[in-house]
Amino acid sequence: MLDSNRYSTIDEKNKREIVLLRGKGCQWRKCRFCDYHLDFCKNENENFELNKRILNMIRGTYDVLEVVNSGSFSDLDKNTVNEILRVCKEKNIHTLHFESHWMHRFELENIRNFFKENGITVKTKIGVETFDYLFRESYLMKGIDTDKPEDIAKYFDEVCLLFGIPGQTYESMKNDIQTGLKYFERICINIMCDNTMPIKPDSRVKEIFAKYLYPAYSANERVDILMDNLDFGVGEKSV
Repeated sequence: MLDSNRYSTIDEKNKREIVLLRGKGCQWRKCRFCDYHLDFCKNENENFELNKRILNMIRGTYDVLEVVNSGSFSDLDKNTVNEILRVCKEKNIHTLHFESHWMHRFELENIRNFFKENGITVKTKIGVETFDYLFRESYLMKGIDTDKPEDIAKYFDEVCLLFGIPGQTYESMKNDIQTGLKYFERICINIMCDNTMPIKPDSRVKEIFAKYLYPAYSANERVDILMDNLDFGVGEKSV
């Protein structure tokens, strides 16, 4: 992947810079719809050299940075984490957004405190995909062992939802959006794109979202909507 595909700015809602870094890889790797974990390297030195180049692109344009890495923040090496801190301080970034899997929820407090001690507020995001527990855990295999959104909200500030999956309906998607807005500061709706995994997007479900739900929520300042997985300007097509 080109370095230029790993840095971008989000210039509308919740304005921020965003970087796609590389870590040792998602430690869960059981989701039946996601192949983002393929962007990984076991060599920490190689990861750090790449991540340092990407982090050097940050300008501090909006004083807010989002870090994604095709896994969890915990998958990044220590040198990369320290480099994130250095760049945030140098560019006067006051808020850092990052993602994590549920399995790392008990590590988040220490990460928050690490950045808080340096005057940086951390906002954590989790890929819930849906709040329908049976659908999420028996079909998607997300590995979130609670059916209560309030339990998830104890650890995470924001959630990602995934729409366009076979079996979803207007009612189920609307319920997920309303639940996300009730319990979390922000939601990010991702419309499923085809990739190398067994679960494939359903064009009929995507059409329902585009016709009925997108118009209702596209102007909501607390809702990011990615009709394509490259809409934030980072990453590359899986297939």
